[in-house]
Amino acid sequence: MKNFKELILKRESCRKFNGKPVSKSDVEAIIEAARLAPSACNGQPWHFIAITNQEVMKNVASHMQAFNAKAGGFIVVIEEKSNITSTIGSKIKHQDYTQMDVGIVTSYIALAATSLGISNCIIGWFDESKVKQVLDIPKKKRVRLIVSLGYTDEKEARQKLRKDIEKIVTYID
Repeated sequence: MKNFKELILKRESCRKFNGKPVSKSDVEAIIEAARLAPSACNGQPWHFIAITNQEVMKNVASHMQAFNAKAGGFIVVIEEKSNITSTIGSKIKHQDYTQMDVGIVTSYIALAATSLGISNCIIGWFDESKVKQVLDIPKKKRVRLIVSLGYTDEKEARQKLRKDIEKIVTYID
């Protein structure tokens, strides 16, 4: 557990990349970790577009916040249809498990990147229609998140500011 806690303490949203590219082998290792993420009824409702091509990255970054221009790679997380079991469960329970699954897999991406010494930022604020156009993603598909990857230009990690544990948990013994 100690190593995992060290990993989550190290992981932070990087908004100051230094422009160094992320290697394809590192991106592949990150995707492999994501592939193993849990999902409702093993639906795995995701598809990834891993981008390390500088020209394509520049084009995608132009539809995101400015700091992404110096990222060393992107992983675009696209929501796919889930399997029939998960879909039926979602309808019965009135709960969108697909969006939860996308959030879970994205956290795996972020933690896997951090474990490799790669800084990252989970981006939800981007022009979806323009990103879809750049990447030739069909209109009916949803780009849910983009994970910017790279190496930080920051000298020190920021202190994590979180609510006190007493404010976020109720124990029933």
